[in-house]
Amino acid sequence: MIDNVRRAARLSLSAIFDKQCSLHPDRPALASSGRMQTYRQLSERATRLAHLLAEMGVRRGDRICILSENDPIFLELSIAALRLGAVVATLNWRLSSAELKHCITLVAPKAAFVSTRFKAQLAETGTAMTVLETGAELESRLALQSTTPLPPADSDPEDGLFIIYTSGTTGLPKGALISQRAMLARLLVYVTDYGVNGEDTFLAWSPLFHMASVELGLGTLMLGGKVVVLDGPDLPTICDYLEQEPLSNLIFFPGMVEQTLAYLRERKPKVKRLKKFGALADLFAPQEIAALTGILGVPFTNTFGSTETGMPPASAGRLAAGVAPEDFAKTESLLCEILLVDEAGQPVPDGQPGELLMRGPTLFSGYWNAPEATAEAFADSWYHSGDVFVRRADGKIDYVDRRKYLIKSGGENIYPAEIERVVMQHPQVAEAVVVRQPDARWGEVPVLVVATDTPAPQAEELIALCRAELAAYKRPKRVLFVPKGSLPRNNTGKIIRPEVEAWVSKQSE
Repeated sequence: MIDNVRRAARLSLSAIFDKQCSLHPDRPALASSGRMQTYRQLSERATRLAHLLAEMGVRRGDRICILSENDPIFLELSIAALRLGAVVATLNWRLSSAELKHCITLVAPKAAFVSTRFKAQLAETGTAMTVLETGAELESRLALQSTTPLPPADSDPEDGLFIIYTSGTTGLPKGALISQRAMLARLLVYVTDYGVNGEDTFLAWSPLFHMASVELGLGTLMLGGKVVVLDGPDLPTICDYLEQEPLSNLIFFPGMVEQTLAYLRERKPKVKRLKKFGALADLFAPQEIAALTGILGVPFTNTFGSTETGMPPASAGRLAAGVAPEDFAKTESLLCEILLVDEAGQPVPDGQPGELLMRGPTLFSGYWNAPEATAEAFADSWYHSGDVFVRRADGKIDYVDRRKYLIKSGGENIYPAEIERVVMQHPQVAEAVVVRQPDARWGEVPVLVVATDTPAPQAEELIALCRAELAAYKRPKRVLFVPKGSLPRNNTGKIIRPEVEAWVSKQSE
């Protein structure tokens, strides 16, 4: 009886997509480079692709890799994989050959799809596997396949859907397994927090190997909306869509703000409708958020999530349009439970920093083929984020920093983001990163490295900002300046703090 109840309660993503195809067969589904597929056409193409995968020996639970620039094949392959119960591993083309080889070997794929642009890069990895090139080769193979639907896969909500690679400041990438259950729950967050529905268009311009594009791209198709795939941040095309169609979501990244603002100020787009704008608010200067939202006339999304958690643990916050925010406190998501704990794993009171632990249906299912990392991440049946927050009296949570990079000065803990957030208020500061430096008296002290255009602000101006808002022990003991754009970053755009720390150490010699 219990097994029958559980089976009846299952709802596969494949069935959800098929329902949209049945309800709206002639509705636009997937567009790219002037080519449009309706839901009927996309379904037929995914069916052909599923037959091809089956012919290549792909079965339920098998992995398929894809290495490509943004292309509809990402979503076509995802739907085909759903119909077989297979898992799509999205390879990051920014990685080195050694890193790519690690990512491929980690998941032992049954097959790999590669675009012409990255065919040589894949070959450099020297991995032995069945490879199919997108374009003419793929099209010739698909033309031979049937459009007769395959029997539905005996899927389970915990079956994997995506493996999305995560990276830190050290070590090789890990493969985060995203299940069908997590995908459905993550889509529900977009629906409940932002009202995304089948009337919306999603512009997939950011890399489809990341969750920000591939998850919402597939989720849009589950809702009956339209996905437009762009090969990068084509600002004229993005603005065309802003003016002509109701959009569900649009993001820009910190490194492209200057170029984006220059274009938007010239173009002055009149936004038809945009339900969710922005991400990673803490990484933008307040004046940049004010400028972007002022031009577009929409609030900025103030969230905190990750590949492992989806949009939660903080998914519903917004920053007012046209205003430089002074408060970046986050609003906790409805679809999760969080707990802030100290280093001993004990809950901390409001006002005290603690690592954020989370439970909820949007969570990933662990790191592929990495049992020790998975066990550490899910110790005590909570997901340990490694991020430190403080809960305020009003229930909101303030991000402090990553737990693993602390500056211990005179017995006090200093989180770099505390200082960086203050310094970023200065209009001449493009980027700021704080690292530790050994100190004979205090053990460690914070050093501030500022990336800026000329003219650079005076170091004393920045110290004065810190003096006004931070405890004395948190104030930087040195301020160093570097040209804008020169801070070292990893393949996902995060600043590599250990490399900055090593550079600072050399400046002391």
